[in-house]
Amino acid sequence: MNLLIVDDEASLRDFLSIVFEDEGWRVETAGSVAEARAAVAKSEPDLILCDLMLPDGSGIDLLREVKTATPSIAVVMITAHTSTKSAVEALKAGAFDYIAKPFDIDELKIIVRNAVERKELEDENLHLRTALEERFTFSNIIGRSTRMQEIFSVVQRIAKTNSTVLISGDSGTGKELIARAIHYNSGRRGKFVSINCGALPETLLESELFGHERGAFTGAIREKRGLFHEADRGTIFLDEIGETSTAMQIKLLRVLQDHVVRRVGSNVENQVEVRVIAATNRDLAESIKAGTFREDLFYRINVIPITLPPLRQRREDIALLVEHFIAKYSKSMGVPQKRISSDAMRSIEKYHWPGNVRELENVVERMIALEPSDVLTTKSLPEHVLLGGSVPDMAFDLPPEGISLQDHLEGIGKIFMLKALERSGGVQTQAAELLRMSFRSFRYYAKKYDLISREARQEEAVEVENES
Repeated sequence: MNLLIVDDEASLRDFLSIVFEDEGWRVETAGSVAEARAAVAKSEPDLILCDLMLPDGSGIDLLREVKTATPSIAVVMITAHTSTKSAVEALKAGAFDYIAKPFDIDELKIIVRNAVERKELEDENLHLRTALEERFTFSNIIGRSTRMQEIFSVVQRIAKTNSTVLISGDSGTGKELIARAIHYNSGRRGKFVSINCGALPETLLESELFGHERGAFTGAIREKRGLFHEADRGTIFLDEIGETSTAMQIKLLRVLQDHVVRRVGSNVENQVEVRVIAATNRDLAESIKAGTFREDLFYRINVIPITLPPLRQRREDIALLVEHFIAKYSKSMGVPQKRISSDAMRSIEKYHWPGNVRELENVVERMIALEPSDVLTTKSLPEHVLLGGSVPDMAFDLPPEGISLQDHLEGIGKIFMLKALERSGGVQTQAAELLRMSFRSFRYYAKKYDLISREARQEEAVEVENES
C-alpha cells in the first residue's frame, strides 16, 4: 500500500519513511502543500500522514482538498500545536484521527493500522454495493418481450418515488428481482430487507418485523430490532403478503398509515421511514371476497401494481435466459462456457415451465453440472422437460395456449428411445427390438434426435465400411 508523509521537518520525514517501509509500505514524502498536491496527483496514496502547519499553507486545507477529490484516501493529522479546536476541525474535515508531537511511534502504528482497516472495510462495502447496483440495473434483468419491456418502463418511472408497490405473479417469475431493482435505482440510503411472510408463524413474524423487548415472551432473553427498523430510510420487501393473518394485516396497516412501529412487549412507538414493496402469487381480490385479506390493506399496498407474466407467456425471452444462465453457471463451476444444441433449445422453448424462471435456471444449472462435453443436448435435459410435463403423470392436459401435436409426439418418442438405449446399454439393435422398430428406422430417428454419442457413430461408420 502507498503512504504519503507530508511534513516540513526533513528528519521526521526520513525517520517515518524508515519505520513504515519496514512495515511493508511504499513511502513517498513531501515538505509542503504544493509538493503534496503533486504527489497525490502522480500516484494516489492509500493513506496520508500530514502535518497541520506547513510552510505554504494549512494541512487542514490540504485535507479538505484530498477528501473532496478522493474520499477513499485516509488522512491522519500530526501537529506540534495541539488544541481541541484544531482536533475538532480536522475530524470534521474528514481526518481519520489526530496525533500530537512528540508522539509514541507504536501509538502512531496502531492509528495507521486502524485507518487501513477502516479504509479496507469501506472499500469492500463500496465494492459490494456497486456490484449489487450493477446486478440490479434494469439492463441486467433479462427480458426482451413486450410485456417485460413495459414492466421495465414502469419500474424506471417509479424507482425514485416513495410509493408503495404491489408485485403480483406466479412463483419463480422474479418478483424479488424487480423489487431489488426498484430499491437500488431509487437512491435510498438505507438497506434492502426481505422477508417471506408465509414462511413464519404469526408470533415469530411479528417479532421479526417489529422487534421485541427483553422478556416479552419465553425465550426473549434480549431486546431485538425488527426488520422495519433495519430497513429505516431503505426498503422492506414483504414477500407472499397474502399468507399473513388478518391480525397481522391490521398491524401492517398501522405501519403503512402512520409510519410507526411498536416492538412486541413495548408501549413505545418509534417512527420509521421505510418504503414498502409487497408481493403475492395469490389473487388478492379473491382473498378479499373470501374474507382472508383486508380490503383496506389491499388499497394501501396496491398504490402501484406490477404484474409479472409467467414464462410461458413470454417465450421469446426463454433463449435469452438460457444463454444468460449457461454463462453464469459455466463461470461459477469453473468450466469453459458450454453451448446448447438446437434440439435441446427447442425442447426447452416448448416446455410450459410451471416453475417459471426459477425452474428454468435450476434446469440449466443441472445440465451444466452433469454434461461432460462442451455441448448441452437433449440427453442433458430432465425427462419431464423432454416430455413437456405431460407423460410422467399421464395427465395429458391441453395447455391454454395449445400445443404442437407433432412436436409433442416427437418428444414422447425421444424419451422412449432414450429409455430403450439405457436399458440395452447403448446397443441400438436391442433398443430397436424393445420398441418394435426396425434397426434402420431406429438408427434414422436416433441420428435425427441426436440420441447416440459421437463414439457410437464412429463405430457404426467403421462397421458399415467393413461390411462394404
